[in-house]
Amino acid sequence: MGYPVHQKKDFKMNVLTFHIGKEILKGTLITLLILLTIFNLFTLADELKDLEGQYGLKQIFYYVALTSPTVLYQLVPASALIGSLFVLGTMGNNRELVAMQAAGLSVLGIIKAVLLAGLVLVILAMLVGEFIAPVSEKLAQKIKATALNEHVIMNSKYGVWLREGSSYVNVRQAEDDGVLSDLSIYALNDQHHLDRAIHAEKAIFLGNKTWKLLNIKESAISTQKIQVNQVAEQIWKSSIAPNLLKIVVVDPNNLSLYDLAVYVEFLKGNHQKSHKYEAAFWGRAVSPLTTFIMMLVSAPFVIGIHRGVSVGARIMIGVTIGMGFNIFDKIINHMGLIYNLNPPLIALLPSLSVLAVVLYAMKKAQS
Repeated sequence: MGYPVHQKKDFKMNVLTFHIGKEILKGTLITLLILLTIFNLFTLADELKDLEGQYGLKQIFYYVALTSPTVLYQLVPASALIGSLFVLGTMGNNRELVAMQAAGLSVLGIIKAVLLAGLVLVILAMLVGEFIAPVSEKLAQKIKATALNEHVIMNSKYGVWLREGSSYVNVRQAEDDGVLSDLSIYALNDQHHLDRAIHAEKAIFLGNKTWKLLNIKESAISTQKIQVNQVAEQIWKSSIAPNLLKIVVVDPNNLSLYDLAVYVEFLKGNHQKSHKYEAAFWGRAVSPLTTFIMMLVSAPFVIGIHRGVSVGARIMIGVTIGMGFNIFDKIINHMGLIYNLNPPLIALLPSLSVLAVVLYAMKKAQS
């Protein structure tokens, strides 16, 4: 007994959709592997410049391996873009897409296959980004920091802890110009009891082992009382260098969604600035949407089926679009941080802008 005609057609369409999705997924994973290898080679070259003392080749290879999950997670959208353009472009040049459309597969069916491949990539990226990358990144930074400097005792999602003599220092954020934010110093007395606690909103490196602390709250602690004083600024002598802190303070973009959400609530509960971490949270939350939109960029090429465009040209198109999106995304994010704009809106704006361009290109290609 034969199957009804519509069931045979549905089966044929499902086979074609699965074939396209599988090829796109395979092409994207190969692209991801190539890009990851290139980025790791650049990282290895940079790390070899710091080859000294306890930071030997073994530690460098550990560092490169442990930072790979973070790099992989960040490369997924670009790999999805280049991989889908390459695979669909090759199918278009080989007239495979024309044959599939002649067999009854619509343009929407091809786009559906692209999005199904994107779903697999998004799940893979989320598993790596949420459960593997944050842990491996912190371990990588700890290996490097402890090998290069004896001050570091712990590196956590709440910043870095350092020891200097009888004092313990916690730094939550380090900027590129020798400025620290949200710094706490805990001094112990000869009996190893907490004697003094200092919190500074900012610390500016003046050179010659000298820092200037700004907006300070100092607590003198004894068995009888706690005396709190507020000072506008104060000089702090320390052998802790800003380049060390740049290495060990964890970038908020490398934290998981859960860790970012918890830390944002912690900052808000303590009436501290949380805008940077909110922006990182929403940027990570929007990342799956970005991957889907990057894959949709190939849709206008599917509709138009530009067979004359070479593989190299398609890769260049993908790289150009990816770089343009990345630059636009960074500009918007920096503007959001400078002007304290709404984090969800800032995170969505670049992706929605690209989506609008893609939909316009699809409409124009169909007309």
